[in-house]
Amino acid sequence: MPDAVSYQVIARKWRPQTFQALVGQDHVSRTLLNALKSGRLPQVLLFTGPRGTGKTSSARILAKSLRCLQPVDHLPCNVCRSCEEITAGSAIDVLEIDGASNNGVDEVRRIREGVGYLPSYGKHKIYIIDEVHMLSTSAFNALLKTTEEPPPHVTFILATTEVQKIPNTVLSRCQRFDFRRIPSRRIAEQLQAICAAMAVMAEPEAIWLIARQADGSMRDGQSLLDQVITYAETGITLAKTVEVLGLTDRVILLETLQALIDRDAERVIVVVEKLLTAGYDPKVFAQDLLEEIRNATMTRMVPGDASRVVDLPESEIENLRAMAAPLGDEDLHMLFDMALKGVSDLLRAQDPRIVLEMMLLRMSQAPRIRALADLMAGTASLDGSAPTAKAPANARRASQPKAPAQPPAADFSPAPLPLPPLAPPLLAPDPVAALADAAPEELLALEAPGAHVEAGPWARFVERVKLANALLGAMLENTHVMASDEHRLVIGVPKKMSFIFDKVRDGGNVKRIEAFVETLWGQARTVEVRLADAGANVGPTPKAQADERKVLESKSIESRIENDPFVRQAKDAFKAQIKSIKETT
Repeated sequence: MPDAVSYQVIARKWRPQTFQALVGQDHVSRTLLNALKSGRLPQVLLFTGPRGTGKTSSARILAKSLRCLQPVDHLPCNVCRSCEEITAGSAIDVLEIDGASNNGVDEVRRIREGVGYLPSYGKHKIYIIDEVHMLSTSAFNALLKTTEEPPPHVTFILATTEVQKIPNTVLSRCQRFDFRRIPSRRIAEQLQAICAAMAVMAEPEAIWLIARQADGSMRDGQSLLDQVITYAETGITLAKTVEVLGLTDRVILLETLQALIDRDAERVIVVVEKLLTAGYDPKVFAQDLLEEIRNATMTRMVPGDASRVVDLPESEIENLRAMAAPLGDEDLHMLFDMALKGVSDLLRAQDPRIVLEMMLLRMSQAPRIRALADLMAGTASLDGSAPTAKAPANARRASQPKAPAQPPAADFSPAPLPLPPLAPPLLAPDPVAALADAAPEELLALEAPGAHVEAGPWARFVERVKLANALLGAMLENTHVMASDEHRLVIGVPKKMSFIFDKVRDGGNVKRIEAFVETLWGQARTVEVRLADAGANVGPTPKAQADERKVLESKSIESRIENDPFVRQAKDAFKAQIKSIKETT
């Protein structure tokens, strides 16, 4: 293998020299190249993004492109005098300023004095201010005038990781380029290419581990790779990478996940012993396990192309997909929630080892989640096993605790009402209309106060209207039938809904209602709309009836769930209580 000096020499070749060499920042490189070709490059640019994503490298490449003596299609040649000086950091006309250590107003004043001088040779003078957010307020104020009207030969390139700290007055004078976190897949490809160029044997799993640890930073990835190469003697292996970087062995991680999926508490205890023997940090392991459960969930959610959201090799994605196959989506969500709570507990624990043990044991003994409908239908049991052969009805009733007597739940499912055809200007006759079972003159009796909460003829009529004209139906939901005979139909609007009175009695809407009445009841009637008095003897509106049905239906469902033997068994096992959705939100 090459010696340590050779590593540094070869590694220099992998520093970006042209825009095409930027990893994971194609949107930035393409925009800058197009700006150079069209001559529309601004004089003040702001590069912002996470650390190690290529901001300073891009600034140097742009400086080379502007000052190169023999560019090829606006790309630097990297061999001329100007390019070599910029690479070595000795270019007089390309000044790199560290904003963290030169953040005073005096340093900025010196910049203002220097911009007036022409470059020693070439056409451009470039100022690269790194970590520009570290400048003081007075320094930013001193920089404002220069960045607003820089001389034609000057270009400012500002780089920062915390763009929110830059005053808006400065931001408005810049053209902003946002650098993104580099996907682990791209980092792994670049690290593998570096190893190939240096004739270093490296296991793909080790390279992927380094890439994930880089967390979107190419610079961090190269630093970690250099550290592993220095430690390794014959080649980069997964074991050596885990050892030198103090990471969690993925073999143990996947073994733990498989034990949790299999609900194998004994194997979980063996895994914990391995972790403690190997000296892994429980907090780091719990974080890695949380991410692995997330990855397994994503492979289920995106079955077609999970690599878009999971930064793992295809082989590991398929492995996770196969591991998670026996579980349902709810099971994976529950494991994630338990792991998330465990990570939070570990951060506060005085003895993380004990907390990790109990967290994994709880996760291994968590019950499988089954749909309530399946439990009530008897197609699944609480422990996830298949239901046993049904005992005789008398025996089942004898073995189950007696539920308190409950009134029979009313069936609130309305009869199916077919959508009336929408042939203008009036609706075509609908012989199948379900509302023909009640004539309009019967409405008052059927809609009287105290009537059953099942949908009456007027409510069913309004439902039919809503299917054809949603806006008109929504208004009629809040009305009553005040009077009805064979010639007319009087509709009342409650005083508390008086704001819709004028809209309902609008001539166009009255004609539409009359058309619906003639179509659905088969008899033409004149429709009147009145404002009902507060004490009028009218029944609930269709909307009020629907709301009451929903309340009763909800209470009926809650009662059935509360008294279901499977649910009572679950409550006794977990010492839990049933809460409605409204109580939990």
